[in-house]
Amino acid sequence: MLLGLTLVTLTAPSGGAGQQLTTADRARAVATLWSEARYNFAHWDRVRGDWDSAFTATLTAANAGQSDIQFYRLLRRMAVLLNDGRTGIVPAPAVQARLGRPPLLVRAIEGRAFILDYAENDEMRVARPERLAEILSVQGIPVDAWIRDSILPITGGVTPEDRWQRATGQLLEGTRGTAVQLQLRLPGGAIRGASVTRSIAQSERWPLTRPALEVDTLADRTVWVRLNSFEDPDVTRDFDRAFPDFRGVAGLILDVRENDAGAGASGTAILARLTDKPFPAARWSTPLHRAVPFSTGPRDTARAWYVAPLDTVWPRGDRPNYTGPIAVLTSLRTTGPAEDFVVAVRSAQRGTVIGERTAGDPGRVMAIPLPRGWRFLACVTWSAFPDGTEFGGIGIAPDQRVAVTVADVLAGRDAALERARAYLASRR
Repeated sequence: MLLGLTLVTLTAPSGGAGQQLTTADRARAVATLWSEARYNFAHWDRVRGDWDSAFTATLTAANAGQSDIQFYRLLRRMAVLLNDGRTGIVPAPAVQARLGRPPLLVRAIEGRAFILDYAENDEMRVARPERLAEILSVQGIPVDAWIRDSILPITGGVTPEDRWQRATGQLLEGTRGTAVQLQLRLPGGAIRGASVTRSIAQSERWPLTRPALEVDTLADRTVWVRLNSFEDPDVTRDFDRAFPDFRGVAGLILDVRENDAGAGASGTAILARLTDKPFPAARWSTPLHRAVPFSTGPRDTARAWYVAPLDTVWPRGDRPNYTGPIAVLTSLRTTGPAEDFVVAVRSAQRGTVIGERTAGDPGRVMAIPLPRGWRFLACVTWSAFPDGTEFGGIGIAPDQRVAVTVADVLAGRDAALERARAYLASRR
């Protein structure tokens, strides 16, 4: 391998305009991705294809003198073989600034692409994309074909459904400043075109990012708590501020349908205020390197593991705790630490889970440096219920399944929320 890297370094062209990575940088990036995934990635049972062959093919293609953006797509295509939705490539800020998307929130509903929201700006007021419009085609290509041919090959995910919903969310990404021609079906059935610009750089804050915590009190004194992210370190403090006590709360709905980022500690700290009994958290383990393998099987399966002791979460005593009825809302976008949160809810026997099966992408992600500020995000832990039941690659099935349908969305109906309110009313 070292000889191959040397030959690539000596013979490869320098690349296209606007390029920052040298040929040696690209070779190092491909080699680091290959070796660090072998060493640290926790889910080799998911890997699709021959990882060594992918290394050779990617290293050869990286020698073709393409732009940094093309190289970014090349690395993403290799990382997709790991079959994990939270594993991926983060390019350097200079490359992120050249990538963009329109300020449209696109979601997959029954496999179709809908615009659920958009950020107001001068262009959007002219383009009038209209909320709840369905995207029928992109650049004149039917949207299913566009996703399948252009987006899926560089989009990871643990299940076909997970990959499709992630790819739909990335449907309109591309070179910043370029226009995208859309054909839309409006909620009333009319079909029209729209042109939008990829104006929001990947390096900028996404204007449609919701706060980590949103709280609404509904008419029946049920409180709807949307835990949109555990990434904000202040989310536990904000929860405590919203609930100095729980007087007047007839029921809690904990909504983690959009939660896909952060640290599991925030979720358990919140749940520790919602019980009066200790409960076990999700199990986790991580690959443990040993020079001598413990089996005669294939190299990728002959691993040792560090198995973390089962952690017990105790009720918090610094503030009043809530022991009333709880419902938890989940979706295919519930992933990572939010799935650990659902495991903890089940372990604590605190309420019912309503909605869709979770993504099945748990685990902690480690950022591994690549040349010139690029990073490789790798899932480095394996997760399970306290009794050892696995949910990675499968997801957590809800107690009450409520599918999201096109008919409900167009009617403005949140069927899972309604089911949760009915459940809490019955528990009172």
